[in-house]
This record gives sequence, structure tokens and C-alpha cells, in this order.
Amino acid sequence: MSQERAVPASAVPLEELSSWPEELCRRELPSVLPRLLSLSQHSDSWIEHVQILKIIVEMFLPHMNHLTLEQTFFSQVLPKTVKLFDDMVYELTSQARGLSSQNLEIQTTLRNILQTMVQLLGALTGCVQHVCATQESIILENIQSLPSSVLHVIKSTFVHCKNSESVYSGRLHLVSDLLQALFKEAYSLQKQLMELLDMVCMDPSVDENDDILNMVIVIHSLLDICSVISSMDHAFHANTWKFIIKQSLKHQSIIKSQLKHKDIITSLCEDILFSFHSCLHLAEQMTQSDAQDNADYRLFQKTLKLCRFFANSLLHYTKEFLPFLSDSCCNLHQLYLQIHSKFPPSLYATRISKAHQEEIAGAFLVTLDPLISQLLTFQPFVQVVLDSRLDLPCELQFPQCLLLVVVMDKLPFQSKEVQTLWCTDSQASETTTRISLLKAIFYSFEQCSGELSLPVHLQGLKSKGKAEVAVTLYQHVCVHLCTFITSFHPSLFAELDAALLNAVLSANMITSLLAMDAWCFLARYGTAELCAHHVTIVAHLIKSCPGECYQLINLSILLKRLFFFMAPPHQLEFIHKFSPKEAENLPLWQHISFQALPAELRKQTVHEVSTVGTAECRKWLSSSRTLGELESLNTVLSALLTICNSAGEALDTGKQTAIMEVVSQLWAFLNIKQIADQPYIQQTFSLLLPLLGFFIQTLDPKLIVQVVTLQTSLLKLEPPDYVRLAMLDFVSSLGKLFIPEAIQDRILPNLSCIFALLLADRSWLLEQHTLEAFTQFAEPYAKRARQEFPWEEEYRSALHTIAGALEATESLLQKGPAPAWLLMEMEALHERMDKLKRYIHTLGIVLEKAVNLTSLQLLALQRNWPQSNAQRLFLLETSTVSLTPRAFSQHSQSVSYFCWCRLDNELLGWEKQATLGFSCPKACF
Repeated sequence: MSQERAVPASAVPLEELSSWPEELCRRELPSVLPRLLSLSQHSDSWIEHVQILKIIVEMFLPHMNHLTLEQTFFSQVLPKTVKLFDDMVYELTSQARGLSSQNLEIQTTLRNILQTMVQLLGALTGCVQHVCATQESIILENIQSLPSSVLHVIKSTFVHCKNSESVYSGRLHLVSDLLQALFKEAYSLQKQLMELLDMVCMDPSVDENDDILNMVIVIHSLLDICSVISSMDHAFHANTWKFIIKQSLKHQSIIKSQLKHKDIITSLCEDILFSFHSCLHLAEQMTQSDAQDNADYRLFQKTLKLCRFFANSLLHYTKEFLPFLSDSCCNLHQLYLQIHSKFPPSLYATRISKAHQEEIAGAFLVTLDPLISQLLTFQPFVQVVLDSRLDLPCELQFPQCLLLVVVMDKLPFQSKEVQTLWCTDSQASETTTRISLLKAIFYSFEQCSGELSLPVHLQGLKSKGKAEVAVTLYQHVCVHLCTFITSFHPSLFAELDAALLNAVLSANMITSLLAMDAWCFLARYGTAELCAHHVTIVAHLIKSCPGECYQLINLSILLKRLFFFMAPPHQLEFIHKFSPKEAENLPLWQHISFQALPAELRKQTVHEVSTVGTAECRKWLSSSRTLGELESLNTVLSALLTICNSAGEALDTGKQTAIMEVVSQLWAFLNIKQIADQPYIQQTFSLLLPLLGFFIQTLDPKLIVQVVTLQTSLLKLEPPDYVRLAMLDFVSSLGKLFIPEAIQDRILPNLSCIFALLLADRSWLLEQHTLEAFTQFAEPYAKRARQEFPWEEEYRSALHTIAGALEATESLLQKGPAPAWLLMEMEALHERMDKLKRYIHTLGIVLEKAVNLTSLQLLALQRNWPQSNAQRLFLLETSTVSLTPRAFSQHSQSVSYFCWCRLDNELLGWEKQATLGFSCPKACF
């Protein structure tokens, strides 16, 4: 020992210092440490600096006062250490391009640098371990240089390892062992540091000091590390996040206003989405392979568990720091939308099995529900979700609709103030406005055209004794909306009425229909007085509508539906308020179904409307009959048509005759040029046609010919769609009529032309209505049987005579022997009976095949298969069973037809000459 002291401690070589015994190190610390610190500061050699650092940590650090470590050691050495480490990383990155198995010099240099970095990390680990070993409460201020320096080195290490594939290119194998050692050392160092930080205590009574800022820096540094290691080590990543959340909550009271909450929320949301997409990808792979690989499934479950961990971390953090998350609400909103846009039943979802869907929903998606519950009372979140300027891409419209429904389901359990927050419009500034929840639901629902059309199916509501069934988006929103209405706070009824009315008046049909369904539910759920009040409001709105518009159509449908829910006393009040005796109220009564009224009240109202209606028609007929007066006339005709359609049975014979007379007189004033040129006359024409169809059985045959002929000519001028639809109403009604033989040649060719032109229309809607109209036109009505065979009584009389003659003959045979000629005569009668039977059977087949051929021919027309006008004419003329056998026989002698057969699922045709005795291949019909 004396020999050791012979040489001053300040002059002892570094190699010798590393072999000193513990007692000597403790005793010589005051003299040696300054020298070591000076050498460290002035040394530019990485190796020498690391050597000095290791000597200090291993030999002298155990003997230092832990309360003075920051001043005596960390603050003097660690900044230089960090700089040198960065220099080494830079050198590695710069020289890595020249690395190769042939260039041993660069290979040796790079490996030496990596080894030095590993030693440096080891030395830092020793520093952290020493502080942890004090077993006392640690004040962050006493070690403030250590955490920041260590975290910087750790992050740089992980970044270098993460980028190693690109840095070392295809020569990574030459240094992979050292990179692996470097990563492990950094991993161990971070674990030690988190253990140390867990021991740190902070004074909650202090509002702001260096400790607070240092802890905030530590948390943000760990957050940066999380973004680096997220794809490198999932478990380590999760543990780092766990530590961040834990420390944030541990020191919440003093660091809450200093933390970068938006950065933390953003990183958590990114990690949730990344792990969620990984989970979906694994599930998709397993679904496509149809093979349950245990390794894949274990990885799927592990990733799903990670999803749940991140979601719970977000939930916990949000709960504790909600007041500071104003600028994070957009991220949280987008997180919900992004997740649901990639999960069934979204149209943009990944295809995964039902079992995997249920696993993901049960383990992960359930955590999003309480997250929304936490955000429900947060005004900034309300502003983001209901922002009037919210412009979402197509794939996020459906998730937005689902989110609004979730919010709607939760609101009934919230206070009046929270309900008001969501259910009222607001304008925070000139550029920031918020719409109400109900308006947002209708708007969002309207944007989901794809999900409504395909349709998308969602999980239905469970009911007692019934299994859960999938429902469409329309059903889903409608049911939840109606449920929400039942719990609506009375103070918000004005908002509800405004939202429903605004949606009813929407140009989008499906949105308007949803609002009507909700309004009708409200009418049934609420009081009878409320229903009557709403009917009165809608009635006044209809009367105030300026002319024809889609808003009027929507309101009229709503009025018709609401009227059914009115109590009879309120219906009577409505009749008194909007008396059908007054012509000015006819614009209202044209939109009301008289079936909603009780029998006696219906009969009375029908009588009053028809009386006023026919009187107004006669008034027009006796006036100057200007185009300007046609609008009011059309309203009158519409009211009369409503009577016929909804309460025709309540019209007595006198009223029917009166309506038919004025309709016939009005028809006489129409001509094809006016109908083609004038919209008001087109509307009159489209109202007269169904009225004429209603009275088809009693119309003058000459008038029927005129109507059909005019329609044929008008169709060639391409009238509007609603006019064509009115034509279809009329021609379909002709199927109920026995067409007299005298006018068949004037009606049937025109009918053939009408159907052919309408079937060739480019509008799928008109084409469909044409097929339906032809079906109605061509049906064997039971009530029409006697009209088809007016000589049926004569047949019965003749058969009765034959039966009587047979009974008389039988009686004579019982009395005595028969004459010899009787048997011969009876055989002749028998042959005659067989002939009649064959004739009847053949006639029935021909008529049946004629009708069947027509249906196939319609298909041919629809698919533009070739056919002659003669074929079309014959098939359409013979489509109605009201044709007499004689008429059928006349046509069958002169025109040809197509016989359609199905062979190997293809339709084939042969042209034949039509006769009563024609024959077809066995494959036909």
C-alpha cells in the first residue's frame, strides 16, 4: 500500500486504477475524481472516454454521495458522453456503405465502434443501477442529467437498429451479432431506467419547478421511443406505454398542465390502429387459407390482446385527463370512424370469418363504447362530431352514422344539460357552427347510399322469446331513433319537431321516409291530442305550399299516414276545421285516404267532396276554360280520384254517374297537340285516365276507342314519365272489361302498340310498371267468367235437355225391351259426344298457349329479340281471355306466331302458321 502511495494518485495510469481495491478507491476519491473528470472532458477518443466512464462507474461511483451525484458527476460527464455516442452513430451510418466481406479495414472499424457503443451502454446501465441501489426516495432534481441522457442514447440506439436493414444494406450479417448485443443492452438499460423513475418522488405542493419539467421531458422522451420500437418488439412497446400511462397518472396533479396530451393521444391512436389492422390482416389470412394454423391463431390472439391493452390505456388516460383533451377530440373521433370503417358490416371492411369478428368485437371493440360514454359530456367532442363543416370521405360516412346512433342510445341516461348540448344547434363563432344530433343523424344517414342500397345488415335488437336477427341500416337507425324519441326531454320537443320536419322536406327520398316513420311512431306513442296537433300543422303547411314540388309530395304522404292515427273525435274536428264542402280545402282532401275515416263519417265526407268536385268541374266547363284555371281543375280531379281509389264503395250510383259525366265531358276538350305541349293539360290528361279506368265497365265503347287511339299517338311524341304511368293505369283496367267484338279490331292493335312502346322505354321503372300493368291486363278474373261466355245459360239448358232425354230412355228400358235401332243410334250419339269433347279440349289448349306465349313474347320484347309486327300483334291481341273463340279463330287463320321452348336453359323459337289445330314439339310449354 505504501508503494502505491509513493506515486501520486493523480499520476496513476488508467489501467492501474481499474485494479485498485475498494478501500483505496474510497480513500483516493477526492483526488482521483477531478483528474478523471478532466480527462473525460478533454478526451476526443471514444475508446478512452468509455474507459474513463467505466472506471468512474465501476470503481468510484459506489463511494460518492448520491445527493451530490448530479453536481459531481452526471452533469459533468453525461453531456460529453451523449455527444460522443451521437458521433459514433454518425460514423457508423457514414461508413456502412463501404462495408463488405473483402474490406476488412472498414469491417474492423465498424465492429470496434459497435463494441464501444455496447460498453458505453453498459456503463450507463451501471449508473442507473447504482442510483436504484440507494433504496431511498429519489428526487429527480438530484439526478436530472441521467434520465435525459440515457433516454437520448436509448432512442438513438433503437433508431439505428430499426434502420439497420437500409443502413447496412445486404451486408447486415457482418455486424448483426453486435447490433443484436447493442439492442439487448439498450433494452436492459431502459428497463433499469424505468425501475429508477418508478422510485422518483415529487412534491405535489409545488406548482412548477425543475422536477416537473424534467418528469415531463422523461415522459415525452419515452413517448418518442414508443414510436420507434412499435414494430420491433410488441411486448417491450406495450410495457413502455404502460410505464408512460402509469407515470402520467402518478404525477397527474403536478404535471397535468405541462404534458403534451395531444401527442400522447395521437400516438396511442396510431398504435391502436396499427395493431387493429395487423389483427384484421391475420384474420383475413386465416379466412382465405381455410386452414387453422395454430401459430397464426396464437399470433392473432396476441395481437388482439395488444389491441385491447392500447384501447384500455387510451380509455384510462382519457378518463383522467379529459379537461386537457380539447385538441385531441378530432383524433378520438377519427379513431372510432377508422376502426369501424375496416370492420364488418362496413362495405370497406376486410373479409374475415364470423368467429374472428366476434373475437375482435368481444375483446377490443367493446372498449370503444365506454370511451364514447366518457366523451359524451365533453363539449369539444360534441363540436367535432356535430361540426356543420364536417366533410368525411365515403368510407367514413357509415361509421359516422353508427357513432351518432351510439350517442343517441346513451343520451337518455344523461342529464338535461348534456341532452341539450347534443340536441341543439350552436354557433361558437362565425366559422364554427354545430348542428343538432337529430339533424346530423338524418344528414349522415343520407350519405350512406351504398349501405342502404346493397343493403348492409347490422346486429338487431333482442326481444323476449325471439332470436336476434340481422337488420338493415334503415331498420337499425329507425328503431333506435324511435326509441330515442320516447325519452326525449320535453324542453327539447321544439328541436325534435324542427329536425323531423326538416328531414321530411328533404329532397332525398329515403331520408324523408325515415323522418315520416319516426313521426308516425311519435304520433302513435304520444297522446291523441299531440297527433291531432301535428296533423293540423302538416295540413296548414300543405295548404301554404306554392304549387307542385317534392316538399308537397312528402308532406302529403305524411298527412295521409298521420290521418290514420287520429282519434275519430279529432277527425271530426279536422273535418269541421277543413270542411270538404269548401272548394278551397280540396287541395288538402286530395291527399287524405278516406279509408282512415269510420264508415259513416267516410260516407258523409265522400259525398261532400264529390259534390263540391263535380260542381267545380261543371263550373270550369261552363267558363272560358283558360289554361290558368287548369291548375285548380287538376286539384279537383285529384280529389275525385282520391275518392275513387280509397273509398269508391262509398259512392252511390248518383255520384258515380255525376263523376263519370263530368270526366267524359272534360275528355272531349282534350286534343293531342295540347297534351304534347302544355304541362297543365298533361297533368289533366294523367288524372282523367285513371278516373276513366275506374268507370271502365260503364264507359261508352266509342269513348274507350278514342282514349286508346289518343294514347297510341301521344306515346310516339314521348310524353313525360308520369303521363306514361297514367296510360298504364288505364290499359291495365281494360283487362277487367269484356271487349265487344265490334270494337276489338280498333282497340287491340292500339293496345299492342302501347305495350310495345312502353316495354321498349329506356327507363327501368317504366319498364317494370309496364310488365305489372300487362300482368293485370292479362289475368283469368273470376267475376268475368259470365261475360266471357254470354251463351253459358244456353249451354246449361241444352245439357239439361240431354240429361232429361237420357233419364226418359232409361225409364223406357225398365218398362220393356228396346227396339233394334236404339243401340245403333246411341253409338252415333256417343261418337258425336267424343267429337265435341275433343273440340273443347283443343280450344282450351289454344287459348292457354296464347296467353303463355304472350308472357314469353314480352320477355322477347324486353330483351330486344327479333319479331315481326304481325307476331307482336297476334300475341298481344290473344293475351286477354276475354276474346271470343270466333275472334281468336279469325286471327289464327291469318298471322304467324313464335313457339318458345326451353332447352338447356336457353329459349328457342320456331315460327308456325297459326291454326286452331296447330301442333308443337313436345318440349314446348
